[in-house]
Order: sequence, then structure tokens, then C-alpha cells
Amino acid sequence: MRKLLFVETKLHLRQWPTMVFTIGLPLALLLGLGSIPDLGKPDPAMGGQRFIDTQLPAQMTLLAVLTLACSVLPAVLVTYREQGVLRRMSTTPVPPGRLLAAQLIINLAIGTVSVFLLVVLGYVVLGAAMPKQLPGFVLVFLLGSAALLALGLVIASIAPTGKSAPGIGSVVMFPLMFVAGMWIPREVMPDALRVVSDYSVAGPFAQALRDTWAGHAPQPLHLIVMVAGLLVFGGIAIRLFRWE
Repeated sequence: MRKLLFVETKLHLRQWPTMVFTIGLPLALLLGLGSIPDLGKPDPAMGGQRFIDTQLPAQMTLLAVLTLACSVLPAVLVTYREQGVLRRMSTTPVPPGRLLAAQLIINLAIGTVSVFLLVVLGYVVLGAAMPKQLPGFVLVFLLGSAALLALGLVIASIAPTGKSAPGIGSVVMFPLMFVAGMWIPREVMPDALRVVSDYSVAGPFAQALRDTWAGHAPQPLHLIVMVAGLLVFGGIAIRLFRWE
């Protein structure tokens, strides 16, 4: 497992333009949108909180993780399958679960770097609040990221070609961004849509990030949904995984 992680990390680092885009896009959006004066004012609709203190950083964190889960991760694995890398690996004792776990760990590490930069630069440049419930924030980030990356493994398992993988990922990504409150804040969603959001994995992830950023403990329901998402998507990915 250590050697597999080492080799896969080197291969990811060689694709540095993709890594720069994945890390840089949410950061650029955070700094760009955060510089809008109105977003730095307290909003009564959000309980007097400033948009740049919880809503915007949580949204950019979600965007960073979804980009990895729905675009980067599937493209890598499907390209491996097209190039015959997975077929050759199938002749070794490496089980598919170990390869998928290595991809999940590496992409989780990339997401961690992205979110660290979001938190630090948001605080230094914009004066945005840092997560007030830090242990809860770390737990939510790791759990939610792992669940969404497991969904990315499902996409990688069913995508027929490397070119189709990003398209399938986009079909999954944008609805998840919508129900997570990227365009319509969860606070003003209709009740029916909020119920859908609560069980979408992305919705509980985004809301739990906001809660811990504001100093509140994550809701048990949201943690349960993220754990269920990790187990279900991870199991499906292993079940559907194809070497060729």
C-alpha cells in the first residue's frame, strides 16, 4: 500500500496543471467574490452572519471536493483503464479495493491542501472567520470528502471512456451543488427541496461545514448521511470496478 501510494502520488504531481486548477479555482473564487463589499455585511436572513464568514468558505470547500470527486478522480482511473494500466495491474496481487483506496487517499490529501489555503488566505486577505469548532470541522471535512470521493469512484467504475468521465461527472456535480445551497441558500429553500438536500450527501456536508465554521456541533443526521454515503458509494465502486 505504501508503494502504491508513493507511485500514484508521483503520477498526480506530474499532472501539475490539473492540480493548480483544482486548488486555484476555489481559491480565486473565494478571494474574488469575498472582495465584493456587500458580502462582508451582516445578513439578517442568515442570522446576522456575514456571507464571507461561513457561507462562502463552505461553498468553496464543497466546490474543491466536488471538482476532485466528479472530474479529477474519475478521469485518472478511466484513463488508466483505457491505457491498459489496470489490465496489467490485474495480474498482480493488488485487489481493486486497495487501488481505489489509494486514489481516495491521494485526492483527499489534495483537497486538504486546497481547504487549508482557503481557510488561511480567507482569514488573512478577507478577514473571514476561521472555523470556530475546529475538531468538528476536521471530522466533517474528512467524512464528507471521503463520501463524495467514493461517489467519484462510482463514476470512474461506470464511465466507458476517459472523455465521457468528465461529462458524467458534470451531470452529477451540478445538481449536487444546487441542492447543497450553492445558488439558493438552504435557509430559503422550500421544505421539500431542503429534505432532498438533507439526504444528498453534498447538502449535509455543506451544512455541517457551515455549522462548525459558526461554532456549532454538526447535526447527527448529517453525520449519519455522510457515513452512509461513504459505505454505500464505496461498496458500489468496489462491486462495479472493472480492470478493462
